[in-house]
Amino acid sequence: MSTPSTFVAVAGAAGNLGSLIALNLRKRNIAVKALVRPGTTASRTQTLRDADVIIIEVDMKDVPALTEILQGATTVVSALQGLRDVILGVRKLFESKGQSFHSLRLLADFTKCAPGSNRNLDLRREFHTKLDASDIQWTSILNGAFMGLVTSGQIPLINEKWQKIMYFGSADQKLDVTTVPDTAAYTAAVAADPNPTPKILRIAGDSFTAHALAALVTRLRGETYAPMWTGSVGFLRMFISIVKLVIGGVETKPMPPWQGMQYLENMVSGKGKLDPLDNDRYPELAWTTIEMALKDADAEKAATKSKST
Repeated sequence: MSTPSTFVAVAGAAGNLGSLIALNLRKRNIAVKALVRPGTTASRTQTLRDADVIIIEVDMKDVPALTEILQGATTVVSALQGLRDVILGVRKLFESKGQSFHSLRLLADFTKCAPGSNRNLDLRREFHTKLDASDIQWTSILNGAFMGLVTSGQIPLINEKWQKIMYFGSADQKLDVTTVPDTAAYTAAVAADPNPTPKILRIAGDSFTAHALAALVTRLRGETYAPMWTGSVGFLRMFISIVKLVIGGVETKPMPPWQGMQYLENMVSGKGKLDPLDNDRYPELAWTTIEMALKDADAEKAATKSKST
């Protein structure tokens, strides 16, 4: 594929989310340059190459190299994850030019969560302050928790052994979730949008309470599930403080256990609730519900179990 005169650059394109964003852009016939770390194995980018995505290995701290690579970029999308050096350092991608910038994968609404309640959101809040002080046109996409974390049990809401739906605080508090593919498709739509986009866009493939999730799992599995109170939000905050003190890693660990708990606290407290939602901005997109995701996850578990017997 010849080098295009204009393109969208995707930083972090070797990861699952970043690669899906790049592929969705190609479906929209948008030329894409995928920015990946030096030494990234070819197998991680082969699917992108097959879709005519241009793979560029570059050190994200090398401003002169980035300046040259990004000549002609209409938009830069960041799917990078990391700590201060990554989150705040990513601004170097855009310092030399006034390109549009889109970041994503914010699990809760950092504009509403209290400073100090979530380390990663604090870093993003600091980053957005720097963006506001620049001439960069930017948009951040807030997508709630990834739905697969719920269906896989990584967010321990569905307790299959006890047939309970675990919750902190109120069983009526709605939690926002979105699949990785849906997040990628929406991000690609934003990046390809020729019109100006808001600084903040909020999306959720589905939202549910503990009561609603219990009723849904009961209906799908034919076994009675009921909500089970795990503790108050205040108790969760206290527990997070203890775990954080014991484990540490504020400056060195991207996702220690207490960081996931901080996201959970933002959700169950209601302070990270995404409202209003911007799902309808691109009506051509379809959204995966928690019911659809649970059906797929249960079918996959059943198939795996069948193969092992």
